[in-house]
Amino acid sequence: MDLTTLTYIAVGLSFALYIGIAIWAKASTTGEFYVAGKGVNPVVNGMATAADWMSAASFISMAGLIAFLGYGGSVYLMGWTGGYCLLAMLLAPYLRKYGKFTVPEFIGDRYYSKTARIVAVICLIFISFTYVAGQMRGVGIVFSRFLEVELITGLIVGMGIVFIYAVLGGMKGITYTQVAQYCVLIVAYTIPAIFIAFQLTGNPLPQLAFGSTINGTGEFMLERLNSVVTELGFLEYTTTNKSTIDIFAITLALMVGTAGLPHVIVRFFTVPKVRDARSSAGWALVFIALLYTTAPAVGAMARLNLTETIQTGEVGAEDGNLSYEERPDWMKRWEATGLLSFEDKNGDGRIQYYNDANADFQTKAAQYGWAGNELQVDRDIMVLANPEIAQLPNWVIALVAAGGIAAALSTAAGLLLVISSGVSHDLLKGTFTPNMTEGQELMAGRVAAAAAIVIAGYLGYNPPGFVAQVVAFAFGLAAASLFPVIIMGIFSKKVNREGAIAGMLVGLIFTMGYIMAYKGIFIPVMIENVEANWLFGISPEGIGVVGMLLNFAVAFGVSKVTAEPPAHIQHMIEDIRVPKGAGSAVDH
Repeated sequence: MDLTTLTYIAVGLSFALYIGIAIWAKASTTGEFYVAGKGVNPVVNGMATAADWMSAASFISMAGLIAFLGYGGSVYLMGWTGGYCLLAMLLAPYLRKYGKFTVPEFIGDRYYSKTARIVAVICLIFISFTYVAGQMRGVGIVFSRFLEVELITGLIVGMGIVFIYAVLGGMKGITYTQVAQYCVLIVAYTIPAIFIAFQLTGNPLPQLAFGSTINGTGEFMLERLNSVVTELGFLEYTTTNKSTIDIFAITLALMVGTAGLPHVIVRFFTVPKVRDARSSAGWALVFIALLYTTAPAVGAMARLNLTETIQTGEVGAEDGNLSYEERPDWMKRWEATGLLSFEDKNGDGRIQYYNDANADFQTKAAQYGWAGNELQVDRDIMVLANPEIAQLPNWVIALVAAGGIAAALSTAAGLLLVISSGVSHDLLKGTFTPNMTEGQELMAGRVAAAAAIVIAGYLGYNPPGFVAQVVAFAFGLAAASLFPVIIMGIFSKKVNREGAIAGMLVGLIFTMGYIMAYKGIFIPVMIENVEANWLFGISPEGIGVVGMLLNFAVAFGVSKVTAEPPAHIQHMIEDIRVPKGAGSAVDH
């Protein structure tokens, strides 16, 4: 059976499963729509959280980042994983004890201010739409390649599927759909990794193959990879050119950003008990680890296979590079998407793939007759193209397509529900129209979710960057805006509403302004994005740490010169930290 037919079957069956679950788990109350009735088993919630978490950035883009950045890409692994430790210890049980529906609702009550709640919704919308842009780009990439349709067609199909199970099922439907999506994405990610690991090293476990020797040689995989890339002027794979402060800043921004992401936090509102919130965070780490411990091997194997596909012989030899006319079919298919392109700069009909930005390598390149790097590879395609590069069976490639779509849609659904609840529950019900009925609120939530899906589709068609980069920006915004006020709201009785509002605004505006100025998101680039121009040597991906520190400093400073929180708020803070009485659950 041909690849296109297999892909349609795999993706079609997965869509049918998601829609069927949405119909079965249709939300009939606001409690089921927002927090699944607070009756989700912690193991199930852990799996749903893992799917919510392992977005297109994790499935599609993270291994691509590691493939091209090498050791420098490990900041994404450390930051995104470490954030769950913060969640489990510092946030999850306390927010579940509070027992409400949304993060802005907690902030509004804790800081006894509707204004604080509105500001929190604004922060939430900035974070969520920045994040969802990356997910919808992931959907478009998968569809455009594997279903052989235009990007806009793929986005419309993806939007339609999310509309059905997010708008119809709410959090209850999304939770059980995400369990199915986790199963699809983890199988789709690990099976190709096992095939390729065995193919390269004879060891079927990618985590061990990563440190094994290449078949038929005594050379370790990372040694071979270092040798291959440095011969072409690239940085040694096991080193990085990032400064220590930038590595620290990016890692910390991703960690605290994880702990401040609304669509992740809200998952811990769905379990029956306080202890279940911490337990589900632990289970989420277990399920996430299955993919995250595989990703470094996938990245290394993809980079090695890609480079050796292009560099077929000795570097600099006349016949050492792949002839463009003899390029494999997978390159032709990806060229059709525009995510891989070739320009024959020296007219020899062969593909030169090397680091033409390396001044030290330019003399060698000139001696070889090379006139510049001729192959442009979008890093977001590496995981999806990896099985094709390794010439795996078509059913494996089709499975990867279904997994990539599952990863993107699972997170997109969670983000869209957070936006929906922010508009319907926090802005309408909680602020502007408090007398609306539960049915009206449910309808408002569904309308808001539908509108958010349309905006998300537009952002997916016009994304501000590649998937993992856009997601990193979202984490920086979460770290700078919501994380500090949540932490202070739980552990400090001194921070008042004025401090919280000022802190959120300063953190959000500073971080968003920095990212926009250097990356040109929504505006032209204002400052050249080079390390010499970065504040304290911190890149836009890590600047959320500075925004977070400003948030803390402003919040405490303003609180010190204004009235302290009322006595009942201080008692509420103490009560949140007592692990008893978290409200009733709804049996599923």
